[in-house]
Amino acid sequence: MSLDHLWAGWRNAYVTGATAGEAAGGPGPDAPEGCVFCRLAASGPPAATTGVLWRGEATFGVLNAYPYTNGHLMVVPVRHVGALDELTAGESAELWAALRAGVAAIEAAYRPEGVNLGANLGRAAGAGIPRHLHLHALPRWAGDTNFMTSVAGARVMPESLEDSWHRLAPAWPPG
Repeated sequence: MSLDHLWAGWRNAYVTGATAGEAAGGPGPDAPEGCVFCRLAASGPPAATTGVLWRGEATFGVLNAYPYTNGHLMVVPVRHVGALDELTAGESAELWAALRAGVAAIEAAYRPEGVNLGANLGRAAGAGIPRHLHLHALPRWAGDTNFMTSVAGARVMPESLEDSWHRLAPAWPPG
């Protein structure tokens, strides 16, 4: 079976911006000056408007702006680093603790049957922002690939990002 394409013209700026700044000789989205994660790290307290769910000293949790499922979140180091081996021991410990807390929030808010965890390390591995490390956590349910995915090659997201924020932020364990 082949998948049909779903028109999403609104994503063009995001996709083409991934390397446009670098090609023009300026900072691309992977440089600290153009990095969405660095802007989010500096955006203030957690808020539905930014999608930031939780903040620690060295990491933060944020909703994925282009989720695979409702409740898809990411845990991101505050410092602009691109690889696991660039993390300090403290950053690494907090990153993994924050990922555990994010999974606990997903489980409390969504009651999924499973959770996918992942990291796309490098552009070739699928990282949209390869120079700022981030880990993904997303709830899954048996049969969540429904007829829209199977037949139409499209996903339906029944919940807005703001609604996801209001479910996950209060469920994030203190820490």
